[in-house]
Amino acid sequence: MLGVVVTETLYRAHPDLSEGRLAKLRAAVVNARALAEVARKIGLGQYIKLGRGEETTGGREKASILSDTVEAVIGAVHLSAGMETSAQVVHLLFDPLLEAASAMGAGLDWKTSLQELAAEHSLGVPEYVIQDDGPDHAKTFTAQVRVADKLYGNGTGRSKKEAEQGAAETAYGEIFTAVSTPADATD
Repeated sequence: MLGVVVTETLYRAHPDLSEGRLAKLRAAVVNARALAEVARKIGLGQYIKLGRGEETTGGREKASILSDTVEAVIGAVHLSAGMETSAQVVHLLFDPLLEAASAMGAGLDWKTSLQELAAEHSLGVPEYVIQDDGPDHAKTFTAQVRVADKLYGNGTGRSKKEAEQGAAETAYGEIFTAVSTPADATD
């Protein structure tokens, strides 16, 4: 239900965008991180019934649990109230994210944007160097990205993906500046 409403909304709002750009916008909104953000915004975590283990390890703030719960709530609304009501709920919860995603540009997915930038300038495929610290239930990941045999960026997060996105974002800025400066200097 979420995917259908978001896809239709994006297509109607941005009929001029390419299929690839629309897919990036959709992916920026229909993903575990975005769903968890929505759950946190509405305080959904306090209503989740958890087992003792999840309760003691911070399950009410885990992105995977929060995102699954948002999907379950949307599914329950759909089953009990139908398509129109569930679409209204999706719009209420996700329209702000759709608007923000439309304005983000390269930031929709920093890893993809970095890969595209590296390909455009024949720098090779970015490779991520990941380290982790802490106990299994509360790990912190740090990442850097190697592009053309040089390390760039620095990202941290509670997951490898989050750390890689952070590293890709800072690396994108560093590499974009480096590849843009020579062209700008000749203008």
